[in-house]
Order: sequence, then structure tokens, then C-alpha cells
Amino acid sequence: MGETRSSPGRRRADARRNRDKLVAAAGAVIAEAGAEASLEEIARRAGVGSATLHRHFGSRAELLEAVLHDRVQALCARAEDLLAEPSAGTALVTWLHDVVAHAATARGLGPALTGYESDPEFSPHTMIQDAAQQLLARAHREGSVAPTVTVDDVLQLANGISLATESLPDPAERADMLMALVADGLLRRAASK
Repeated sequence: MGETRSSPGRRRADARRNRDKLVAAAGAVIAEAGAEASLEEIARRAGVGSATLHRHFGSRAELLEAVLHDRVQALCARAEDLLAEPSAGTALVTWLHDVVAHAATARGLGPALTGYESDPEFSPHTMIQDAAQQLLARAHREGSVAPTVTVDDVLQLANGISLATESLPDPAERADMLMALVADGLLRRAASK
């Protein structure tokens, strides 16, 4: 027999969908307005009421952490997918472009969560570092990136580009251009060794 509209399974599925819509809308609004974006605007874009937002997220910090968690998981999944690409150097550079794009749209997520007692199981820095290390190790083995380049080097470059472009009118476009310059140097340096 099928579940009725009021059945617990159906309510849970609706709640899950609403939560996913809220996290997606929050990500889009934060990319435009920063971490202090209007919660009412987030609820409106998700197509739900403010009460639904507050039922799912007891505080702004909980919502921001959910957005950050979603983005970091997506970056790690992308890194995993890129491990199957034929060129390890290209895979690393592609992923670094994704990291820079993420940072360009994060707009204050990290600082907004300072002091927030987050989920102890969620360590974004470690997750990103591990994903980068896998891609970099493969590029080292392939010889497309010099063996002296460390995971900290590539992540600091991505972070530096993000910081340098965050206050520009079109940070994502400028960051992409700078990342292309870095990638060219990163891969050429390995080729010249």
C-alpha cells in the first residue's frame, strides 16, 4: 500500500527536500551578498517560509555550516572524479580552478563561522588538503608537476588568488584568469625539470 501525504515517510522526504532547497538557495544568496545575506531572501528563493528555515536551522551559523559542508563535499567528490582523468596535471589544475571558484562564491563563510561550535566530524581544511594531496601525488608520479611542489604550495596559491580577487567587481572571472597563469607556470615548471 502506498504512503499517504501525511505519512511519516512522506513528511521526512518533504523535509529533506526543503532542507536541500534551503542550502542551495543559501549558497546562491551568499555568493551574491556574503555570509550576512538576508535569511528571508534565502527562504524566499528556496520557496519556503521563514518558519521552515528556522525549523531546519536554529541559527545563521547552522545554515552557513550546512552550505560550507555541502560545498566541501562537492569539491572532494570532484577531486575523486578527477583522479580518473587521463592527465594528472590537468586534473589537478581543473580541481584548483574549482577550489578558487568555490572560494570566490564563499564570501565570508569561514570568518562568519569563527567561534561557532561546529560538528567535530566536519573538518573542511583537512578534507580539502586530503583531496588536493591525492591529485598532487598523482601529478608527481606522472611528472606533470615538479616533485618539490607541496600540497600547501598549491592550496596557498589558490587561497592567495581568492583573497586577491574577492573585492573586485567580478571576482570569479578575475580569479579564473589568474588561476590560468598559475597553472601554466605550475605545469611548465615541471616540464622544464
